Amino acid sequence: MRLLNKAAIALTALVTAVPILSACGNGNDENVLRLGYFANVTHAPALVAIELGLIEETLGDDVTVEPVLFNAGPTVIEALFSGAIDAAYVGPNPAINGWAQSGGEALHVISGSTSGGAALVTRDGIDAPADLAGTAIASPQLANTQDVALRYWLAEQGFDTDYYGGGDVAVTPTPNSELAAAYATGAVDGAWAVEPHLSELIIEHDANVLLDERELWEEGEFVTTHIIAASDFLAQRPEQVEALLQAHLQALDLIEDEPDQARAAANDHIESLTGNRLGEDIIAAAFDNLTFTADPIAASLYGSAEHATAVGLLDEVDLGGIYRLEHLNAVLSDHGREPISGDRV
Repeated sequence: MRLLNKAAIALTALVTAVPILSACGNGNDENVLRLGYFANVTHAPALVAIELGLIEETLGDDVTVEPVLFNAGPTVIEALFSGAIDAAYVGPNPAINGWAQSGGEALHVISGSTSGGAALVTRDGIDAPADLAGTAIASPQLANTQDVALRYWLAEQGFDTDYYGGGDVAVTPTPNSELAAAYATGAVDGAWAVEPHLSELIIEHDANVLLDERELWEEGEFVTTHIIAASDFLAQRPEQVEALLQAHLQALDLIEDEPDQARAAANDHIESLTGNRLGEDIIAAAFDNLTFTADPIAASLYGSAEHATAVGLLDEVDLGGIYRLEHLNAVLSDHGREPISGDRV
């Protein structure tokens, strides 16, 4: 375990407290591809591919896709470690932590999926970084992607934080499902929020954008979601890996070419999973604020790891070898497209 002790204790509690929301299949069944994902717009390519049956089509009749729903990155990694899933859409920091915990043996990043869609929003009266002193700012979960970004940025502004809501700014882990209520009641003064919760706070609660995270990254690009796969899955079932990536590229193309259809499919799937449908204004704003791409934006993954180390949530880790993009590039080549690199530059 490479997470530092305080963070490790908190993360262990989160892993045991947040259940997997749908049952996993038999980890030894090579005729089932078990795919983890979230009911979240940042996972839109997965939502579209599953809702429209794209993965079933590319897998063929002999293999069944079994979607496995999660609500937290650490549980994705635990499920992958245990053999309960083969691949998953997940944020960068859980993937980094999983790579570190397994000594680079358990998983690899096999494709990009989503970039952008995160910002620091605040209530009226917080108009500059200096105004954050003494406030409470929400992040989705300790050591998740937005939490690391928030803590690192606050440190750059000269603020001290800790893992327990103390310091100059109280970083307050708040599940996305509870964020709007926490903001509306004044329990928090703002949030480093990710779509669609970001658009919900802006549209329905008049939150102000203090900082768009795109401003912090070269060319405004940073990974929000990518696809990881278990090392055994990559080694033993490469045809299924490429079938999954074929469906993923089809979903990306649909989002780009037919955005109305893609948004409707994503919203249909969210409603089928949660019983709730996003407002059309919110899902439209969220899609507009996100970039869906097969490029994993490797430079930002390395940057996120460095940020997590700087704020004490990760020991230094060598990410060399975390990317395995040969299957993605094979599918891209079949479609006459240029290969994608996992190099940092």
